[in-house]
Amino acid sequence: MISQAQFDKEIDLIITNAIREDVGDGDHSSLSCIPASAQGKAKLLVKDKGIIAGVQFAKQVFKYVDPNLVVETLIEDGSRVKYGDVVFYVTGASQSILKAERLVLNAMQRMSAIATKTRQFVDLLEGTGTKVLDTRKTTPGIRAIEKWAVKIGGGENHRFALYDMIMLKDNHIDFAGGITKAIDKTKQYLKETNRDLKIIVEARDLDEIKEILKSDGVYRILIDNFNYEDTKTAVKLIGDQCLTESSGGINEKTIREYALCGVDFISSGALTHSVYNMDLSLKAVD
Repeated sequence: MISQAQFDKEIDLIITNAIREDVGDGDHSSLSCIPASAQGKAKLLVKDKGIIAGVQFAKQVFKYVDPNLVVETLIEDGSRVKYGDVVFYVTGASQSILKAERLVLNAMQRMSAIATKTRQFVDLLEGTGTKVLDTRKTTPGIRAIEKWAVKIGGGENHRFALYDMIMLKDNHIDFAGGITKAIDKTKQYLKETNRDLKIIVEARDLDEIKEILKSDGVYRILIDNFNYEDTKTAVKLIGDQCLTESSGGINEKTIREYALCGVDFISSGALTHSVYNMDLSLKAVD
């Protein structure tokens, strides 16, 4: 996984680029009618229900836009919220609050939706010992905040990107000439380049599971698009040789049944690619 320093850099890049994209050479709507000296206060109002996420991110946005803005937090990231709740108040230059408003709302609405869906999946797995993982099926340019939201919702992060873990999927295996060749070439590559990266290998059927198990050095086997019975068989075959992960169209109706097959992890792209934003507003207050 990437380091905290790398992750923090990604967050900084998201904020910098989003403000550049939205503000350009100035927020002329505010500049035209609100004096630079005007002070104001606004509240983050919840108009939905679920898990709130992005409070800390919002603080970083406000600080980037104007270090003099003051945020009073009433509800922390990861808390359940309902219609009418006030998450925080922000006080300071009115122009600064308005400049940050859209980025704060866009990010928090999406992050909260992801955290809410993740918590739903986590709750469905209660008592099974199986953990929920996200994927790389994220919105280009804002992966860091989406994966952050998964963590806030109680899930775990899979690899962050292509560079921090080896994942040999069907196309890698086919292009490499087969599972064993793909694994052997990967281990040789890691040795030659002096890289310490974990190796995950995808299996499409039980025969591929058996072939993967002939090679050592595999950290986790991705049991992809298996039915329940074959998943149970795969878990028994793998034993404690490496970790197991189920994936492939798993949803709210099927996730617990797959967990009961005994897998260590279940990964779901739906956590980040199939959510509806939580309804939030930033409203001026007296």
